[in-house]
Amino acid sequence: MPRNLPHFLLKDLGKPHPFQAKGGGGGKTPSDVLNRSGHAQALLQAIDQLPAVATDGLPGVYLEVKGRPGEPLAKDSLGSSGIELLRSTAEVVNGSTTEIATVFATAQGVENLRKKIEKFETEDTPDRVKDGEIIPGRPKNANLVQSLAAITEAGLRALWRGPQEKFPADNGATHWEIWLEPGEAEAFIAKAAAYQVQIGDDRLHFPEDVVVIGLATRDHIALAVRRLGSVRALAAPAVTADFFDALEVQEQAAWVQNLAQRTTYTGGLNGGYVTLLDTGVSRAHPLIAPVLPSQDRHAADPAWGLDDVKGHGTQLAGLALFGDLTPSLQSTTPVTVSHRLESVKLMPDGGPNPHHLLGVVTRHAINTVEQTVRRRTFTMAVTTDEDTPHDGAPTSWSTEIDQLAAGVSGDRAAPRLILISTGNTNNSMFTAGHYLDICDLPENELESPAQAWNAISVGAYTEKTMLPPNEGLTSVAPFGDLSPSSRTASWTSTWPLKPDIVLEGGNWAADNLPPPLRHGWLSLLTTHHAYPQRSFSFTHDTSAATAIAAKQITELWSDYPLLWPETVRALYVASARWTPQMQSHLPANPNKGSYARLFQRYGYGVPDLERAHRSASNALTLIVQDVIIPYGLSEQTGGDVHKEMRLFTLPWPVEELRKLGTANVTLRVALSSFVAPNPAEASRGSRYRYASHNLRFKLNRAGENAQQFMARISKAVEPVGPQVEEEDLWDFGSIRRDVGSLHIDQLTCRASDLARRNLLAIHPVAGWWKSKKILEEGEKEARFALIVEIDTQGIEADLYTEVQAAVTVLNATQPIII
Repeated sequence: MPRNLPHFLLKDLGKPHPFQAKGGGGGKTPSDVLNRSGHAQALLQAIDQLPAVATDGLPGVYLEVKGRPGEPLAKDSLGSSGIELLRSTAEVVNGSTTEIATVFATAQGVENLRKKIEKFETEDTPDRVKDGEIIPGRPKNANLVQSLAAITEAGLRALWRGPQEKFPADNGATHWEIWLEPGEAEAFIAKAAAYQVQIGDDRLHFPEDVVVIGLATRDHIALAVRRLGSVRALAAPAVTADFFDALEVQEQAAWVQNLAQRTTYTGGLNGGYVTLLDTGVSRAHPLIAPVLPSQDRHAADPAWGLDDVKGHGTQLAGLALFGDLTPSLQSTTPVTVSHRLESVKLMPDGGPNPHHLLGVVTRHAINTVEQTVRRRTFTMAVTTDEDTPHDGAPTSWSTEIDQLAAGVSGDRAAPRLILISTGNTNNSMFTAGHYLDICDLPENELESPAQAWNAISVGAYTEKTMLPPNEGLTSVAPFGDLSPSSRTASWTSTWPLKPDIVLEGGNWAADNLPPPLRHGWLSLLTTHHAYPQRSFSFTHDTSAATAIAAKQITELWSDYPLLWPETVRALYVASARWTPQMQSHLPANPNKGSYARLFQRYGYGVPDLERAHRSASNALTLIVQDVIIPYGLSEQTGGDVHKEMRLFTLPWPVEELRKLGTANVTLRVALSSFVAPNPAEASRGSRYRYASHNLRFKLNRAGENAQQFMARISKAVEPVGPQVEEEDLWDFGSIRRDVGSLHIDQLTCRASDLARRNLLAIHPVAGWWKSKKILEEGEKEARFALIVEIDTQGIEADLYTEVQAAVTVLNATQPIII
């Protein structure tokens, strides 16, 4: 088993010494030599304490390498020949941060590290001359060796990718999520049983990892890891979070019959489908049966039944068809349902999937239903808190969602539109203080897999604030603000803006005794799974919001069936806006950073289905669906390069914009592309390593011609004339915009200036496809959708007619080689 060796804390090191000559002389003082030699010797002694890899028959050794407190660790220099960086973390003690790296070193890797330290102790780089002055050389490998404070053999915790409090507390047999090197995975699986590690059948395949489930004690898995190698990370298998308990009410069956008689189901077999990955859906309910034939009910595991025993799936089904039933029941007008339902049971009736890779279960569910080819909105209101806190980093489940959305996993190699709820808070946490402060806590970050880049993550807001006047209750959330049940994103700008949108999820009622509780007046009404014993059920939270989003987005897609999933995502999310109550949390004069809290709570806000449909006279929307080859190999050097960008000359209604003169207009741009994910540990802190490709958009400035614009964004174009340095005017800015795989920003300027801003470029930045190894296998294409909208903010202007006369489809130039 790995030995828990003491850290070899190096004494009397202080700040890094330059180890250069003092004054005008060329030598080194005795204290410099002593510190340098003592530092190197302490590190070499630490290496001597490591297992003898070659003689012990080990494939290598896992090392935990600590940096100096308050100073950066030269992690990149560690990853040399024979040493692989697996994990990078940091710990804070007494306000000082220490970086820690976990690496796997072969025998050759250990020897290479030893040689670097020895050269640091005895050899200097050559002196150099600068401005006529001789600059003495430094110790070789100084950047790496000076940054090291301790080297020990790593224990299991050093490989633990999940929350530290989820690390097994005792040595009993438990399930482990094991991340393996792909080329060595089968060998590890074959030999694991000899170390009493039982490997399950589930497999997740990622570009740099294979993930399996193993059952073992800490001691047994530690022995297997040490003797077999191949393990890149360990984590806790996720368990699905509990569903909310719906508050049931007795309703008369006549209400159902009345609404059923007023409802026309227009969705044909070739139309759009909401595919619910949930607890199953009951067909007994008269409002559901017309659009859910028996052959469209499935289960991820053929051994599971198809009926909805828990009721959650049937609740979502009613919302996905009708939205909140209360207005429809109270009305006498006709109702039209333009899409159909499919149901895939994602978990057994007896409980969650405690020891399965939930990414595999989800893939099985999708493969099962996709035996019939249809246009689907996959909708999943099942999340887990077992991976919390993940701080936005990918998990095995969220990564598989990204793979499924991108079409690189599953039996069908086609992109998919996937909606996921953000998960719900626990009302017992709301005891004192403002409810938004509690929602913003890191403990309430949205649950996995809602951080998936390619999925639409749905949170909840509420407009339900009315309560009975005689109960002495108050609503927790004000009209138009975050539902108290909705989780938020607490992470930094490295990971995508989440949630993407919020929709109605109900409110909570509070009196003088916490915690607040759900209330029928503050809930949504939907279908009950036990019809005819019960017709209706109260529902709420982010599950309800996700089902409503599925209804809206499927209606939108049904009207525009030729749009790609990437395009529908961009069109729908870009239609969202913050409510006045949400915007009230901004300062009087907001800057780009002021929007961070709004994005973390509400995403882009509440979608507007009418706005998504609309291209009326005073609001113009242009849609592009195109492909780009982001990366290629240089003919000169053979190395990887950014290959193409797309330059669009926008068919602006120039004359109408000029007529508006100094009146302000708003331009909103959305760029959507599904990325193939790579969740290797080295990628977890970098948006450029996780995504297969990353695309960005740029718009020319008002005084910038095509040559100046191209020179600003491409090194391949020679600048001509002075560069235009005026402010871009984007509201959100690159820090908020350039994350994830959906990028949205807006700017407001004079109409006459916008008339001159008619060049828009789509260009690549780094991604894991941009490697020589990948490109030698062939250059990969990436699809993208571009949505461009002009809104004159209510001022009458016939923008549409002028554009329609000029162009019916927005065409790009030929790809530009960059």
